[in-house]
Amino acid sequence: MVHAVRDVVIVGGGTAGWLTAAIIAAKHRPRMGHDFSVTLVESPNVPIIGVGEGTWPTLRSTLKSVGISETDFFRECDAAFKQGALFAKWTTGADDDAYYHPLVLPQRFGQLNLAPHWLAGTMVEDGDADETFCDAVCPQGRICDENLAPKTMTDAEFEGQANYAYHLDAGKFAPFMQRHCTEKLGVRHVLADMRQVLQDESGDIRAIVTEQAGEIAGDLFVDCTGMRSLLLGETMGVGFKDCNDVLFCDTALAVQVPYPDPDAPIATHTISTAQSAGWIWDIGLPTRRGVGHVYSSRHISREQAEAELRAYIGPAADGLAVRKIDIRSGHRELFWKGNCVAVGLAAGFLEPLEASAIVLIELSAKMIADQMPPAREVMDIVARRYNEKTLYRWGRIIDFLKLHYVLSQRRDTAFWRDNMDPATIPERLRELLALWRWQPPYMHEEFDRVDEVFPSASYQYVLYGMGFRSEVSARALEPEVRDARRARGQNADVTARMLTALPRHRDLINRIVEYGLQPV
Repeated sequence: MVHAVRDVVIVGGGTAGWLTAAIIAAKHRPRMGHDFSVTLVESPNVPIIGVGEGTWPTLRSTLKSVGISETDFFRECDAAFKQGALFAKWTTGADDDAYYHPLVLPQRFGQLNLAPHWLAGTMVEDGDADETFCDAVCPQGRICDENLAPKTMTDAEFEGQANYAYHLDAGKFAPFMQRHCTEKLGVRHVLADMRQVLQDESGDIRAIVTEQAGEIAGDLFVDCTGMRSLLLGETMGVGFKDCNDVLFCDTALAVQVPYPDPDAPIATHTISTAQSAGWIWDIGLPTRRGVGHVYSSRHISREQAEAELRAYIGPAADGLAVRKIDIRSGHRELFWKGNCVAVGLAAGFLEPLEASAIVLIELSAKMIADQMPPAREVMDIVARRYNEKTLYRWGRIIDFLKLHYVLSQRRDTAFWRDNMDPATIPERLRELLALWRWQPPYMHEEFDRVDEVFPSASYQYVLYGMGFRSEVSARALEPEVRDARRARGQNADVTARMLTALPRHRDLINRIVEYGLQPV
């Protein structure tokens, strides 16, 4: 007898649980309440970690696809726009050491690779060596410098003049998604503490036993129980692959910093400032800043780390409580075993340097929803494909995060020196760095997947923002020089237009909250 997959049980709430519930329920909306159900079980006694305030542009399409209004999202989640990240003091540690990793692609990306032209100085006749790679190829760094929003009030919801993501209050986002899931998407919400997991003779999970709601059976179980990974890790016995030998940061100290006045500017990008043994994030929300120090406890004490954090914040840090968060860098050896798949912290966690936590939830949930096995008989095939793709994604994120450390020229502390040890650098990254000495990253075999987590443009922004040089031949570039100069001119025109037309970041948020955006 065919065992149809009809009942999905998500164990655990938070951002991972509710975002996954929304994506699956929205995808299968016509079946909800008929031959398909999504149940989310969460404990009334487990607090949400509540960090992870940075997102990727993918969240725009995700929110739109599940039927959420961007206006409601801004009103209820204390949201702000994010147009990239500013990395300060990562290269040399000097006060003027900073570069952007923006969210827009370089001008004419896909038709023309501007990186070699910038390196060779062929984009301008006089070879302007003072223009950063980011400013030469896209307008977004300048937009961020001027604290401008990526859209105007006349742009429809989820549309913009420049590509954007969000900063959000994670503590407000999960309840917001909960209300949408239960009121609009038909997700069943059960508040109950899980006490036992029941398995059948094959090892599949048959049901969970809860204290308040009894036994809850399902065909597919999604583990969103956080770092404990109660289903995939504890019950299914899937091991954990530690990545602390590559990424050293294992602790975070987080603090919420009030603005000096209600009209203070809100940064329209994440600010990441390197420290002696890690880095500090600084995320601007409309009502506060979220600031935290991510560091390696092997290289600095908690007391020293907190002192660096308070020194960064300045007098505003006086009297503010600091929350400690342990980071176990790594991921499960498998993400889907039997009829159990882990999403969010239950799958793994990496330091939040490029805000990969929420996007991994989105990508995982979307793949589960899109490839939902119709019957248990084919679930193992889907699981194998899911594991292969997800392992690849985690590997590429680890590579990209390590890249920031490997490119640093800092040698002032043991932390930065240890990061240069070849034994700590993944083999694939070592090979790519050797290749990129002679060939700037572009649409080559190293970026041949349709759903690559970081496109080659991201590598270009980080490489050339941090002073990396690729050997290029100006002579070989001659056939493209006219096009490259035209692209730079187009970028200059777009930049000038945006700097004039775009509103101040806080002003736009205030207007969105008061009046609302145009519906899609």
